[in-house]
Amino acid sequence: MFRRILIANRGEIACRIARTCRRLGIAPVGVHSGADRDALHPSVMDASIGLGGASAADSYLRIDAVIDAARRTGAQAIHPGYGFLAENPAFAEAVESAGLVFIGPTADTLRRLGHKGQAKAEARAAGVPVLGGGEDASADADAVTQRALGLTLPVLLKPAAGGGGKGMHVVRQASELSGAIGTAMREARSAFGDAALIVEPYVERGRHVEVQIAGDGRGEVIHLFERECTLQRRHQKLIEEAPAAPLPSRLREELLDDALRIARRLDYRGVGTVEFLVAGDRHWFLEVNPRLQVEHPVTEEVTGVDIVELMLRVAAGEGLSVRQADVRVRGHAVEARLCAEDAERDFLPATGSIEQIAFPGGGVRVESGVRAGSEVTSHYDSLLAKLVVHAATRDEALDRVQAALAQTRVLGVTTNADFLRRLLARAEVRDASFHTRSIDEWLARPDRTAQVVPPAIVAAAGLWWMLDERARAPDCGAWSAADATGWLMHAGDDPVSAVPAVLLRDGTTVHEVHLGIPGPDGFTTVQVGDTRLRLALRAQPGGGWQGEQGGEVQTLAFARRGTNLFVQAGGAGHQIEVQPYLARAAAGSAGSGELRTPMMGTILATHAELGQALRAGDLVVTMESMKMEMKICAEHDGVLASLSAVAGQTVERGRVVAVVAAADAPDAAPADAAT
Repeated sequence: MFRRILIANRGEIACRIARTCRRLGIAPVGVHSGADRDALHPSVMDASIGLGGASAADSYLRIDAVIDAARRTGAQAIHPGYGFLAENPAFAEAVESAGLVFIGPTADTLRRLGHKGQAKAEARAAGVPVLGGGEDASADADAVTQRALGLTLPVLLKPAAGGGGKGMHVVRQASELSGAIGTAMREARSAFGDAALIVEPYVERGRHVEVQIAGDGRGEVIHLFERECTLQRRHQKLIEEAPAAPLPSRLREELLDDALRIARRLDYRGVGTVEFLVAGDRHWFLEVNPRLQVEHPVTEEVTGVDIVELMLRVAAGEGLSVRQADVRVRGHAVEARLCAEDAERDFLPATGSIEQIAFPGGGVRVESGVRAGSEVTSHYDSLLAKLVVHAATRDEALDRVQAALAQTRVLGVTTNADFLRRLLARAEVRDASFHTRSIDEWLARPDRTAQVVPPAIVAAAGLWWMLDERARAPDCGAWSAADATGWLMHAGDDPVSAVPAVLLRDGTTVHEVHLGIPGPDGFTTVQVGDTRLRLALRAQPGGGWQGEQGGEVQTLAFARRGTNLFVQAGGAGHQIEVQPYLARAAAGSAGSGELRTPMMGTILATHAELGQALRAGDLVVTMESMKMEMKICAEHDGVLASLSAVAGQTVERGRVVAVVAAADAPDAAPADAAT
C-alpha cells in the first residue's frame, strides 16, 4: 500500500478521500488554489501546495503544477477525485510518465470514454442498447444544427467531453436551436475546455439509474448494485438513493449485466459508474463516468464497501478486495446535496462568507468541504455538503434525510435546504412516480407559490437586529430605552413606536418593523404590517436563540454581515436586507432602469450598444458564475444609456452594469456615457 498520496481536488471530496487514507495509514497531501488558501480541505492534509490563481484554469487544471506538488511532497500516487482532471487521459499519462501512480482507470480507458459519442460506440459494440444518434461530436454550430434537425424534436444537446449535467440543454422547437447551441458550446468550453456537442433524442419521462462498477484491470470486474439519480434540476442531481426506487427485477438484472459487459470490454481498472436512462421496462446506455461519483456514499452505506479504499487497493496492485458473491444490499440510503443557491431566485448560485454552520448528528453521515468562515466563491461548484442517511426502508430513509435537513444550520449564504425538504415531501417522490423532469415541471407550475418570510420571522429578525445593535453600541443616547430598542417617542397609549425601528427588505417587499418597550416578562410587542404579536427572544447556551410567541417555542439562529441579516427557523433559511429608516423610497431600483448582476461572476459578453433602442426582455449582458451562464436583460422598453460591463471583467453581486433609460429621457443616449 502507498505511504503518501496527493489528492488533486478540493472541497468535500478531498476531505472524504483524506479520511480513508488516514484510516489505512496513508499520509494525505493536498493542493489548493489562491481562493482556497484558507479553505477546509488544506487543513485536513499533512501538507498542501498552492497551485496558482483562483480560477480552476489557473490552479486545479494545471497538470504540471499538480505533478510538481506530488514530487515536492514525496507522494507516490495521485487521486484525482471527481471533476477537474479526473477524466483527463493526458493527466493520467503525465502522472505515469512522472513515475507516479494514477489512482483511476488507464489513460486508454479514459480516452475511449472521454467523449460521449465514443462511449456510446463502446456500449453498442458490447451489445448494450443505446439511443439513436449522438455518436458524432462536433464543435461546428451548423453541423450540430443539421444533426438536430435530422432527428425528431425534442432533442438533447450534450457536451461530448463533459459530465455532471453541465451544458446540457433540451430543444423542443427548431427556433430554439441556434440560441441553445451557442449557450451549450460556451458552457462546454468553459467547464471542459471543449465545445463539441452531441445530439440525441430526448426521452420525456425517463428515470436516471446508474450502476457502480469496479475492476482490477486484469479481467475481474464486479458491480456494487445500482443507484437512483432521477431527481434532478436542469440535469443536476439533487437527491440520490441506493438501491434504486422500485424497479422490475428483470430490468434490474439487465442493468447490472449490461454494466458488467461494458466493464469487461474495457478491461476496466478502478471504480466507475455506468449510467442508464430507464423508461417503463426499457433502458438505454447514457455514459460511463470513469471516476469516483459525487453520490458514491449511498452505495457505501448499503453495501458496507469503502469505494475509496477499493480504488486505492486496486491502484496499489492488490486487486479487488471484495468478490461479487460477497456484495449484498442492506436497507436503503438517501443522499441530499446541500448547495449554495437561492431556490426563490431561479436557483441562482449564492456566494459569500459562511458565518455559522452546524450539521445534525444521530447517525447522519455528513460529507462537507466548508466550515464557519469559509468563503463560497463564484469560481467553483455550488456544492457545500452532502447529507447521507441509512435506514431499514426507503420511507424511513426519506423521513430521516428530511429531518437532517431541518436540523442543518448554514447562515451567511443562501442554501437549497428548505427546497430539498419540500421536494422530499412530494407525492411523486414518496411513491417513486418521478422522472428526470419532475422538478422542472413542478417549478414551472403557475400555481406554485413563492416562499415568503412569515411575519413572525420578520418580527423576530427585527427584534434581534435591534438587540444586536444595542449590544454593539450600549450608549445609544436619547434613543435608548428599557434595555433594548423601545422608543421614547410613543403615540399616545399605543404600545409600539409611532415610527419604524427598522426596515427589513425581503425581495421586493419592505417590511416596517415597529417595536414596543420590553416588559418585565421579557416579551416585546412587535408589529409587522398589520400583524402585531408579543415576542420573546432568549439566547441559548452554546449559541442559537429561542423564540417564544403565542405559547409556541421555536429554535432560531441569526447572523449578520454588513446590512445583510441571515435567519434560520424550522429548517428554512432567509436572507433579509436591513435598511435605515426613511430609506424606503430608495429601497429598490425598480423603474430606475439599472441592470445589476445577480451574483458575483465574470462578464462573458455584451449584446447592445449605447443609444440602442431596447424592448423589455432584450439581452444586454451575459455573465457566468459557478459554471452557469446567466442573462441580464432589459426590464422595460427604453434606450441603453450606460454600459459599464466589459468581457472578461470580474464583478461583485449587485454591480450596476448597464442603465436603460426611457426613450424620451434627457440622458437617454449621453455622448459621454461610461463604457
